[in-house]
Amino acid sequence: MITLKKKIVFITGASSGIGKASAVKFAEAGADILLCARRTEKVEALAAELKKNYGVRSHAFHLDVRKQSEVEQSLNTLPAEWKNISILVNNAGLSRGLDTLQDGVISDWDEMIDTNVKGLLYVTRAVLPGMIARNEGHVLNIGSVAGHWVYPKGNVYNASKFAVKALSEGLKMDLLGTAVRVTSVDPGLIETEFSIVRFHGDAEKAKNVYKGMTPLSPEDIADALLWAATRPAHVNVSEIILMPTDQSSPTMVHRRTQQ
Repeated sequence: MITLKKKIVFITGASSGIGKASAVKFAEAGADILLCARRTEKVEALAAELKKNYGVRSHAFHLDVRKQSEVEQSLNTLPAEWKNISILVNNAGLSRGLDTLQDGVISDWDEMIDTNVKGLLYVTRAVLPGMIARNEGHVLNIGSVAGHWVYPKGNVYNASKFAVKALSEGLKMDLLGTAVRVTSVDPGLIETEFSIVRFHGDAEKAKNVYKGMTPLSPEDIADALLWAATRPAHVNVSEIILMPTDQSSPTMVHRRTQQ
């Protein structure tokens, strides 16, 4: 196993869900945690919590990964002690709407593509040169089963996550000959703010997504990320697909009758 003590782990979209759970999990392993999100107050509170509970260094800042100039400026102006990022967790992502393409909302499309694809590209492009120069690092992308199987009305979200899969595979080819590793962790149904965001704040509709079944938790994904990141240096875990036991594909979910 690779030790993560004192290594810098940079997590995007760290204000809640998988990002927050991953921050805790990597802090427990002794890593120093660099956090960003659009909800600055939440990541700042999390940074303080990590310092207090785990005795690690933690630094939080505002970042909208959709804005290339902001990504470049924020990462270029990091304090010197936070520049040598060992692990990048590209977690920032979302889904908007569940519509046929002909009824789709173009602003929803833009938000998904700008966050899930372009945001991942902007952040990775900014962090990679340092990893390559040090010949050490690991890029962990949060994909989805939606990047393996298309489902009805998933169209643009599916396309964005198929893009993450392709980018992860292509990045590993581009990095061949370096010690930098690439992993895509691709969950199925997981209970976070994901469905609330998808349905534009409709909590009841979001709740029905998980009705009668036991979904994955953010901690389940954080466990997978930590496992991939701590394999021996000669081992590259290319892809992990996780689904609840109650799910066998995006459209096949076992739901128990509610009593």
